[in-house]
Amino acid sequence: MRSSLVAVSAALLAPFAVPAQAEEADPGAIVALQFALGGDHKGVRASGAKGVCLKGTFTPSPAAAALSKAPQFAKAVPVTARFSMGGSNPKISDKTKPVTRGFAMRMADPAGDLTFVVVSAPVFSTRTPAQLLEFLKVRAPGPDGKPDAERIKAFAAQNPETGRQAAWLAARPVPASFAGVDYWAVHAYTLTNAAGVGTTAKLKFVAADKAGLSDDELKAKPDSFYADELKQRLAQGPATFDLVAILAEPNDPTADVTASWPEEERKQQTLGTLAITAIEPDATCDAATFDPVVDLPDGIAGPADDPMFAIRSPAYAVSLSRRSN
Repeated sequence: MRSSLVAVSAALLAPFAVPAQAEEADPGAIVALQFALGGDHKGVRASGAKGVCLKGTFTPSPAAAALSKAPQFAKAVPVTARFSMGGSNPKISDKTKPVTRGFAMRMADPAGDLTFVVVSAPVFSTRTPAQLLEFLKVRAPGPDGKPDAERIKAFAAQNPETGRQAAWLAARPVPASFAGVDYWAVHAYTLTNAAGVGTTAKLKFVAADKAGLSDDELKAKPDSFYADELKQRLAQGPATFDLVAILAEPNDPTADVTASWPEEERKQQTLGTLAITAIEPDATCDAATFDPVVDLPDGIAGPADDPMFAIRSPAYAVSLSRRSN
């Protein structure tokens, strides 16, 4: 785990450490637009500005070691985590529908931390960093303070895959709780066991207690209800999620995060259970970034051909630098 801004910034200044796919768009430009679209608030994240810091425990299933030799799949480990609303606006309403809920977590171990950053949809909004940059540009406000609706419509027509995440969210109710919805790691991972056998999989955190809000229930809620709901929930006991590996078939795409796999048609294996037990001070989560590219122990690897995975680390470094200044 990178514990200081110096270490994070060093990673950003070492392009040889970042796969070439990450270089097709400037991470700084992407992050600047993310901040601008959220209102340029100071001291917040470029995405996930509004959130709750947590602690818990991950306990692997007996079968997990057959897929991965990562230490987190051999014994129970402590977890630092954070639920959040998408975007850089810390005042966003919890009732906002077309926005992903986020879940970042760091599973600690002396042999190497394991970090996941997952969202409440099985796909991401863009396929490449260059496409993400354009996706953000067309949403930038014009002279009248509003984005150009025709420009957004034209971009969507030329890039139909960029509408898949929003359509998926729009077809489902607003989650009643941060802990009441499933979360996906939209990238394809390779799990390697002690015998050296690798398995490609998508990873999903399946909530034990899923619930959505009806339109009437949503209207009755205040704009910030998730934090209070979570306090009440955790006072009654842990909020739990099963970590499930969705095993790839030969033709499943591994380099396009806008494309989902047909989960109901794929073999699945439960790797363990994450139990969120308590709320932590914000400072616990703010000291460093949750970096899923860097924090990967032996036994689990991110995709080598996915440009959206590659750009995460330098973009997170830029975001951390901005909120630390």
